[in-house]
Amino acid sequence: MTIADENRLNRLSPAASRLGRALAHPRAVAVVCILMLAGLGWIYLGVVVASAIGARGDIWGFLQILCSPTAAAAFGMPAAGPWGLGDIALVLLMWIAMVLAMMLPTASPMILTYAEIADTAVGKGERVVSPFVLAGGYGAVWIGFAFAAALLQALLVRATLLDPAMAPAGLLLSGEIFVGAGLYQFSALKSACLTRCQSPFPFFFANWATTPQGVFALGARQGLHCLGCCWALMLVMLAVGTMNVVWMIALGVIMAAEKLTTTPRFSHVVGAVFIVIGLGFLFTYVEFNWPAWSRIESV
Repeated sequence: MTIADENRLNRLSPAASRLGRALAHPRAVAVVCILMLAGLGWIYLGVVVASAIGARGDIWGFLQILCSPTAAAAFGMPAAGPWGLGDIALVLLMWIAMVLAMMLPTASPMILTYAEIADTAVGKGERVVSPFVLAGGYGAVWIGFAFAAALLQALLVRATLLDPAMAPAGLLLSGEIFVGAGLYQFSALKSACLTRCQSPFPFFFANWATTPQGVFALGARQGLHCLGCCWALMLVMLAVGTMNVVWMIALGVIMAAEKLTTTPRFSHVVGAVFIVIGLGFLFTYVEFNWPAWSRIESV
């Protein structure tokens, strides 16, 4: 942000102005958030490494936890057994924390764009609403997604497709989720939503509002665009173990990078990689189950 930009934001309220300045360098905000998430993740992984090596006597136990979707349950949420209300609440809080941490960097360009337009409007004597209201609408959408994801996870556990410790019940589900997420990266809906997220100015210019309800709705609509862009990537966490910190960091980096680029090429590369990973899981599943299928065909 230039000095002129900083002066422009001085027309907003002090709190809104500070928010705008904090988001003036979205790439820096993304890097800081990702580094903080990575730091916490690696601290947690250090505890897991010590535990796995202590239990197995070597590093192979940790590598199994790190790389195998069926072993990712070791990343520490509800223990085995039926889920109670406390377990469901814990999972919900986990999803809320996870989506807000992973989506915060991607919201920076959108909130900054609104703050700059609002500051210009204040200079013209027009009525504006704080960017915090916009951020509230955006966050409400992702909190709603967190509720839906927690419910989906509880249903998958009940259907024995996920075990209670939140690792996939088998490679088949992991493969299907990865292939589905990879294919979605090439879809028209993904492309349309990503374009809206990468360039929020036309959306605000065409739908400007001057009431708290209207600005909250703007934030919610932008949140829906972001949700349409990223929901499939978020559900990949069900394929790798919901508290798999390595994948949490990786997906956070991917989604931030998508929003800070200007073309869909990066998304297509991610889609191709996810399809390959998913097919690898599916082929492994078929290989492990081939003898049983052969016996069925021979009968």
